[in-house]
Order: sequence, then structure tokens, then C-alpha cells
Amino acid sequence: MSDDKQFESAAVENAASGKGGLSQQELDELVASTDTGGRSPAGPVGTFLLLVALAWSLFQLWVASPLPFIFNFGVFNQADTRAFHLGFALFLAYLAYPSQRTPAQLGLALAVPALLTVFFMVGAKDGTAVWWIPLIGLGLIAAILLGSPKDRIPPWEWALAILGAGAALYVFVYSDEIATRVGAPITQDYVVAVLGLLVLLEATRRALGPALMIVATVFLAYTFLGPYMPGIIAHKGNSLSEVVNHQWITTEGVFGIALGVSASFVFLFVLFGSLLDKAGAGNYFIQVAFSLMGHMRGGPAKAAVVSSAMTGLISGSSIANVVTTGTFTIPLMKKVGFSSEKAGAVEVASSVNGQIMPPVMGAAAFLMVEYVGIPYFDVVKHAFLPAVISYIALVYIVHLEAMKANMQGLPRAVEPKPLVAWLISLAFTIAAICAISFAVYYLMGWIRPAFPNAAGYIVFAMLTVAYVGLLYVASKQPPLKLEDPNEPVTQLPKPGPTVKAGLHYILPVVVLVWALMVDRKSPGLSAFWAASFMIFILVTQRPIMAMMRSAGDIATEFRAGFVDLLEGLVAGARNMIGIGIATATAGIIVGAVSQTGVGSALADVVEVLSGGNILAILVLTAILSLILGMGLPTTANYIVVSALLAPVIVTLGQQNGLIVPLIAVHLFVFYFGIMADVTPPVGLASFAAAAVSGGDPIRTGVVAFFYSLRTAALPFLFIFNTELLLIEVNWAQGIFVFVVSTIAMLLFAAATQGWFLARNRIYETIALLLIAFTLFRPGFWMDMVAPPFEDVPPAEIEQAFADAQVGQDIRMTVNGMNAVGDPVTFTALVPVLEGETGADRVLAAGIEYLNNDGTIIIDNVTFDSPAQQAGLDWDQEIVEVKSPAPQPSKYLMFIPAALLLALVVFLQRRRRTPEAATA
Repeated sequence: MSDDKQFESAAVENAASGKGGLSQQELDELVASTDTGGRSPAGPVGTFLLLVALAWSLFQLWVASPLPFIFNFGVFNQADTRAFHLGFALFLAYLAYPSQRTPAQLGLALAVPALLTVFFMVGAKDGTAVWWIPLIGLGLIAAILLGSPKDRIPPWEWALAILGAGAALYVFVYSDEIATRVGAPITQDYVVAVLGLLVLLEATRRALGPALMIVATVFLAYTFLGPYMPGIIAHKGNSLSEVVNHQWITTEGVFGIALGVSASFVFLFVLFGSLLDKAGAGNYFIQVAFSLMGHMRGGPAKAAVVSSAMTGLISGSSIANVVTTGTFTIPLMKKVGFSSEKAGAVEVASSVNGQIMPPVMGAAAFLMVEYVGIPYFDVVKHAFLPAVISYIALVYIVHLEAMKANMQGLPRAVEPKPLVAWLISLAFTIAAICAISFAVYYLMGWIRPAFPNAAGYIVFAMLTVAYVGLLYVASKQPPLKLEDPNEPVTQLPKPGPTVKAGLHYILPVVVLVWALMVDRKSPGLSAFWAASFMIFILVTQRPIMAMMRSAGDIATEFRAGFVDLLEGLVAGARNMIGIGIATATAGIIVGAVSQTGVGSALADVVEVLSGGNILAILVLTAILSLILGMGLPTTANYIVVSALLAPVIVTLGQQNGLIVPLIAVHLFVFYFGIMADVTPPVGLASFAAAAVSGGDPIRTGVVAFFYSLRTAALPFLFIFNTELLLIEVNWAQGIFVFVVSTIAMLLFAAATQGWFLARNRIYETIALLLIAFTLFRPGFWMDMVAPPFEDVPPAEIEQAFADAQVGQDIRMTVNGMNAVGDPVTFTALVPVLEGETGADRVLAAGIEYLNNDGTIIIDNVTFDSPAQQAGLDWDQEIVEVKSPAPQPSKYLMFIPAALLLALVVFLQRRRRTPEAATA
């Protein structure tokens, strides 16, 4: 959202303070201006807009399905799909997003095309015709000056929409001709690329605000101005021919990996979430959370966290999540004693966390699949533990807030069972779920080999039976209604009937998780099957329910279900406009980085700024993510920062002796990218929550930032303790890590909130932080007491390998040259493999070396050996060898931590007031 939109929304919500926040219509407009476009013209034009959005959704479903290959018709390769994806996004961006007319926005809209027109002309090689470039620039400037009304679409914006879509589809229509002249564009290519880049940047400003447009323009300018840059980031400069070829004609720039992921994966997941919400799942999740948790202290706030977590399962947008759940939860939080700012902040913190909650994480998670080169299953596995821990800690933070204010919960709908009966019921429920899970898992495993050709039909039939059965259960319950949160709450909904009323909504999520995790299908195909089942539910749930309840006309209900489906498909496409534009524009930045080599130059800058210290590098990366995130959407922020700094962190970590897995670095960048939605002064989600609560947006952002400190701490922790990401741990270790990390995060939350059992003294806060750190990284202290490695002279490398156990790592510090011939020192971990002698083990690792009077020079490294994978190469010098030393278990450090915690508990219990004690 642009600054002027944010200040406008702030002004509106400040005017609404004391009146319960914004009206539903104003909230819809707020979400539209950020997510779906603020222009919805009436009449035939409005209908045409809906049809185009519908066509986009149907196109994406067709491409993702197996149908093109079954019918041998409409088969599109990845490059073709990207062209259509961007074409739809650009066309709808100009029609759905009116241009902002504030002086700053207007100045930027005019300056960027004027500036780039000059760069394009200056960058052209001698003999290249450039007379047409200013015509394109002036045409765009004229269209901007002519205005952009909110209630209708003027002819010049139709022209921009058509030209933008045409420029995107050019690479599809002329793909065969382009393939014959790669690297040698003709005048036609120049015209389309220049037009496409200028129109894309203007669409970015409209849909996403000025920040991403400015960053992309700076990187484009940098490609032309390389020779005039300061020495450390200077490069030879690129001509217009090279930029056109790199950015538009090939798949290195705009049509690169980011746009490909948006077209292949992200659209289908956004569409799935949109369809699920249209079916009523969003309301169901909210009602279930309230029925189960509303009676607790600060119950509505805890329910807000849980409902946001459930909504986060299917949604990747922070702002939509805030407004979807917040319109119901925020007024109820205020009712039980939360201030407007705290109520908004709880909703912001829980909604933003929805982007890190598997299985449907933010769009950036799908980019990790391509950038890190691992299956989506592994991304979900690594991201699962931190997301769950973060949500548990947020529930605890809400509990602490309720304790501070001595809040009460809402009245229960029914009295709970006695504890013994409740435990027996819970045990039977868990046993039943386990039995069903095992039956389904092994039945599915048997169906596929037994009926290889008909397995899909059998599975669909089984799902349909389960769906009809769950609908029958739901039909016996009263329909769920989204109650007015501004009405007084007399009692909460009953948990049993509420849960039973929507169990069929869980089936599509089960289909998605099964396809992703068990069948290991691609994210795109998994989302297609889940969305297909969701379409089936949308069309059939109303008529079947009417039949079972013997109420309502079946034909009418069928029509209503079909209308819900169309609205869901249109909403999914409109939600994707911003993401499609963002990934294309971020492609300009990624293209500029790969074309100019600024990545390696930036590595030098970061190393100078940080002094080579890995923690300083991580802090710089976090700050850069937060600054960029003030204006960039999460996805674009992740693309930019990961392209620039992820390789730097891995390389400099290696040089500092810390081997950081690439997935840990990418998750680090991802976490701080979503933190930007919270952080003042430009946290989009905080503004949306303030608009609902009627609170001050900046104060809401500040409180939300403190609530989100647990999310900010986790990335630093899992960089240094990769067990948190379930890397190289078994089931037992995973459960142990989960329990210990959860306790640590709760203590960290208690420290940052200034309240544990009573209000913290400063020394108690420090002690809690120390305990939490010890539980997260016990090895930090144990390494000080008993170092894990002992130094061995490099000449005794064979003895080091002989003394070590098979499977342990030998740590080597190596001097050599990097890819561009500069001297570099780094650390390599080489595993010890089977071998009778130390020499055999060295050779098994892939190392052949020469001993020149005590200087160990690597003579050869076997191809694809552990040594080569660790980064070793011939002619490097091994300057330091560290072999594993016997060390007591690092978990012994939990004993002093537990004693210190006992002391804090003892001190706080002694001074708890009677009021706090009853709390």
C-alpha cells in the first residue's frame, strides 16, 4: 500500500475512533485497495472485468491439470504460461487499480518513464534506431497526466492494459522466431521490451505502491550506469541490446523463476484459499476457535490467535487475514478488556504468522522450492516447528496480558465434563483419529498397486462418501451464522455442534496435505487436486444440505452454489493481480543482479560493514529486510534480499567456521520479510487492524512488534541451532527439540512482556532471557567449558582421521582462491568414512595431498566426493585441522538453567499479590 493510502486510511480510522472502527464497506474498500484493486465499475465494463478474472482462473486450472495431456490440446510450456500469467496480471492491474494522484505519486509516475527513456536512449549501441523510445515514454506520461477516475475506465487506460498484455504475450506469439535470434534482438524486440518494462513499472506503482517501482528502477539504472559507480560496485555497464535480451526476451529477468513460481504454484494456492473461504470455511474456523477457547482468560484474544492460525493454513495474505478474522475478533477482545491497540496488535501478530504456517505458507515459500532446490515437502518440514512454537508463544503472550489486567473469559455454553470423563473422551478421540489415519494410509497404499489405472477414481469415490457423511452430520446441527461482534455476547457457541457443523471443510485441506506430503506430488498439482475437490464441494454442498434438511429449493440452492463458485474463482484471480505484478517486477531486480554481478560486490560491502562477523551480517540482513519490507510486498522483499544476501551469509558463515544450511538462510530472510508487515511506521497489517479497532495505527504497530519479537528471535536461533528446523534429527530428537524449544520460547515471551508469575524485576527478566537462550543453544555454554574440537597439526591429518569415529566430521580451515581468483579462507567439514588406516580414510573422503616441509597442499580432490562437496579443491592449503574431542552432553547445561528458573519462580511466588494469585 502506498504512503498516501496508508495516511488516508489512518485519517479515516482516527475519525472513526470511539465509533467502533470502520464500517464493513470501508473495510472492504481498504482490502480492495491493497489486495484486489480499488476499482469495480458497474455495467458491461464491470461484467467484462469479472469475465477476464474468471478466464484467468480457468486458464490456470487448465494448465495445472492433466487434461491438456489427455486431450493433447492446449499444452503450454513454462515460458508460455508465464507470458499469459503476466498478460492477465497487467491487463487487470490497469483496469482494477486506479492511479494515485498525490503530488509525490504523480511526480514519481512522471519521473520514472522520463528517466528510463533517457537511459534506454543513451544505452543503445551506435547504429541502433532510438527515435521511437521517447514516443513510448511521452505516451505513457500523457496517459498518466490525463487522469485515472475511480468509477470508470478511460480509453487511455484501456490502451495501457492492452499494450501491457500484448507486450507480455509477445514472447509467446513469437517464441519460435525469438529462439533463432537469442542475444541478437531486432527492432521489434526492442520496442516491445521497452514498452513492456515501462508499462510494468507503472502497473507496479498502481498495484503495490511506489517502493518496489523505485527499487526496480534503481537496479535498471544501475545496469546502464556501471562504469560511473563507486569502485567497489562498479561494472562495465550494459547496452540496451543486452538489457532487452536479458530482462524481457529470455527467462533471466521479468519472465524468470519468480514469475514462474507465481504462475505454477502460487495462483492455485491463492485460488484454493479463496474457494475455501467462499464456501464458509473462514467463518467455521473462527466459530470453532471461539467455542473452544472463548471461556478462558482473554478468551477472544486466544481464539483470535487460533482462528488466525487455522485461516493461515489456507491464506497467504496478512492483510486479508487481519480483516477476515479481525472484524469478528477485535471487537470481542475489546469487550473483555483489551485496549484498541492491544486488540489490533494481537490480531496483527497472529495474522502475519499465518504466512509461516504450513501447508499454505506465503507465496515466498514456493519460491524457496526453486531457489534452494528442495521439494516443497522439505520446506514445510523445516518451517513447521518454528511456526507452531511461534503460535503457542503468542497464545501465552495473550494469557500474560489477561493475567496483568485480571481479565475474565466469556460465559461457557455448557458446563465441562469432570476431568476423568474428559480425559477418557480425549483418549478415545485420539485413538479413533489414529485408527482412521492408519486405515486411510495403508488402504491408500494398497489401492495404488492393486488398481494402478483406476486408483484416482476409487480415491475420489471414497472422498465423496466421506464428504456426504460429514455433510449429513453437519445437517443435523443448526447452520453457523457470523454473529454481529458489536452485539452483547450472552454465551459462546456450543463446542460440539459448532465443530460438527463444518467438518467437511477439512477434507480439501486433507487432500492438499496428502498430495504434498504423502504422494509427494508437485505443489502445483497438489493445489490443483485440492482446488478441484473444493469446486466440487462449492457446487454440491448447498443442494445436498437442502435435501438432507428438507428445506429450500434444490435448483435454487444449486444455482447459489454455482454463483459461489464463480465469485470464488473471480476473487482468487483478483487476489493474484498484486502477486503477479510483484514477482514480475522483482524479476527485473534479480535480472539486474545476475547481469551486473552486483551480488559478489555486495558481499564485499557487507563483509566490510560487518567486519566478517556472522552475527553482524545477520543483523544487517534483518535490517535490510525490514527497511525494504516497509514498501515491498513480502514476496518481492524475499526475492530481493535472498538474491542479494543469502549466498553472502552462507559464504561468510563458512569463512567464520559456521556451516549454515541454505534453507536456514532463506527462512531467515522470509521471516524478516513478513515481520515488515508489522513494523512501524509502514506496517500494512497494523494499519488494517487499526482501521478495524479504531485505535492508533502507529501504536498498534509498536505493540504488535513487541508481540512479534518471538518471531524475530527464532530466525537467529535456527541459524545457530539447525535442530529447530528438524535438520538431521530423528522422531525422538524432534519431539524433544519441540518440547524444549516451546518452553524456551514461553520463557522468552515472559521476559519480553515483563510478566511471568508476577511483574518481572529487571534481574528476573535478564535471568529468563538467559534461561531461554540456554534451552535454545545449550552447546554455546558447553563449548566454552569443554571445546568440541582439538587442534591437530595439518601434517598429522592422517592421524586425526584415524582417531576419529566413522560418521564424525573433521573440521579444516583452508586457504585458496574463490571463483574470481581472490584469496579466501574458509572452513570445511569433511566426514570420516570407513577405512583401515588414517590414509585410507583421507583417500575415501576424496583428498590427495602433498606435504611440503609441513605445509599441506591439496593435490587432487575426487569428483563428487565428500571433500569436493565440502568445497575443497586442488592447490588449496590446509592451514588448520580440528578433530572431534570428547565432550559431555550439551544438555547438562539444562541443570543450571532449571535451578535458575526455580529461583525466579520462588522469588515471584513470594511476592505475588492475592489478586494475581487468584489469576
